[in-house]
Amino acid sequence: MPTFPDHLAGDGPHNPFPGIKVLERKLGHAIPHRLGSNEGLDMPHRALRERFGDAAADHAYGYGDAEALGIRQRLAAQQGIDLENLIVDAGADSLIALTLRALVEPGSSVVATAGTYPTFGYFARGHGAEVAEVAYHQAPGVLAPDLAALSDAAHRERSRLVYLANPDNPGGHLHTDADVAALRDRLPDDCWLLLDEAYGDFRDDAADGALSRALPGVVRLRTLSKAHGLAGLRVGYAVAESDVVEVMMKVRIHYAMSTLTQAMAETVLDAPEETRAHIDAVKARRARLADHLERLGAEVLPSATNFVALRLPDADTAGRVHQTLLGEGKLIARPGHPDIANVLRITAVEDALVPGRIEALEAALGR
Repeated sequence: MPTFPDHLAGDGPHNPFPGIKVLERKLGHAIPHRLGSNEGLDMPHRALRERFGDAAADHAYGYGDAEALGIRQRLAAQQGIDLENLIVDAGADSLIALTLRALVEPGSSVVATAGTYPTFGYFARGHGAEVAEVAYHQAPGVLAPDLAALSDAAHRERSRLVYLANPDNPGGHLHTDADVAALRDRLPDDCWLLLDEAYGDFRDDAADGALSRALPGVVRLRTLSKAHGLAGLRVGYAVAESDVVEVMMKVRIHYAMSTLTQAMAETVLDAPEETRAHIDAVKARRARLADHLERLGAEVLPSATNFVALRLPDADTAGRVHQTLLGEGKLIARPGHPDIANVLRITAVEDALVPGRIEALEAALGR
């Protein structure tokens, strides 16, 4: 199994400011008098209270729980994940950066699919890593990360980490858990697998428990932005073995999660029936949108996400459609990588199904 960078493999570094919530848990009693944390506790916050109310304003005063225990406890209970295998941070994007910082030395090689979620490459290059890219496997009705090519590149480049979005973004393809496990087995012993499961809540098999456990040599990323509707709050979590979580905590920003964010996320997690209903509604809209586009003659790619991707005959047509819709104030997504520049991605929201909303695309497809 892969190892940690030398400077993080020992006892330290230790968080110098774990925060009052962590300290209260260690002491076993409350600390009602916050006389040493230098927060602006006497600020009246009249403007905040007028706009957002007392309940929201009261969350502004103190630093949040550095361990986000309340969120982790709810996730652990709902998904059957051990508490020690969970780390929460400011969105899955932040966890990508945190994973690179914890597991990859600057100058190391990492591998990803050319055109996959570009934030990974953005963060990896900013971290000083060398990014090796492999092409998607493309065939009629298929746009899928090539797992064999990812493994081969990891060996060839002596890579420290491989990134895989599953379900894929922007294509929507889903590899089975057995496929992903086989990829992990084929990787070099000292190479990590960063498995981005931001869209995993929309898998048809998401309720069978297959997504819950920590895997050796793997960091699994999740988010509350999609199925839970909290993109603006920035809440993500990772599932990994406990020693990996410990190392990630060594390099994590102390108070990445605000008190208000944590309270709102806990509230949504306490209403799982609302999230389940939303997931079901998204899947129904996804099917309706895919069916509509297919009846117009589009090549719609299979999706296990909250969006529908379609592949147009050429990049020029996709570019014209994208720009026309954008000029009309309608944003759909078009990947920036030239290998998949003929792909468009539409989120399965009700607004996308309004008659005439994507008329420029429908015209390009010949209605």
